[in-house]
Amino acid sequence: RSAGKKLLSLIALSLNLDEDFFSKKPEAFLRLLRYSGELGSCAASAHSDYGLVTLLITNGVPGLQICKEKLKQPQVWEDVSHVEGGIIVNIGDMMERWTNCVYQSTLHRVMPTGKERYSVAFYMDPPTDCVVECFESCCSESSPPRFPPIRSGDYFSERFKLIYGSERDLKWSIKPKN
Repeated sequence: RSAGKKLLSLIALSLNLDEDFFSKKPEAFLRLLRYSGELGSCAASAHSDYGLVTLLITNGVPGLQICKEKLKQPQVWEDVSHVEGGIIVNIGDMMERWTNCVYQSTLHRVMPTGKERYSVAFYMDPPTDCVVECFESCCSESSPPRFPPIRSGDYFSERFKLIYGSERDLKWSIKPKN
């Protein structure tokens, strides 16, 4: 968690915010991801992560790809090289919203390679009761806010509904803090 908090502190400083702006009460969770490597299908289709940042450690098996210009067609995909002992950092959608696209979320996917692939993903998100609104420092007359303010928990619920069909279908639920 300390690497994630340090990264969030550096991002905050780059935006002229208090060093602990993002790291005061981040919600974090860890997930072990396994991709069978079976050829003929996409192991994980193109997506961006929902939160602030994701730290990713892999077992070195290739397959992770990013698209640097996600709005451009046709999309161009690049392989992410494994660096022994390195951590891959993905910017998430909530960071993109807060920064009015100054920091853009990372569109990525995992392609099968014929080898089993493992990753450990550490997701850092804002608290569910946090209102995410474009920072004034990231907006101007020529770059007005691109996103309306939204409570983090509501945003996550909307995104999960798109994937799972309805909140009832979720295996977990996001509940606002009282």
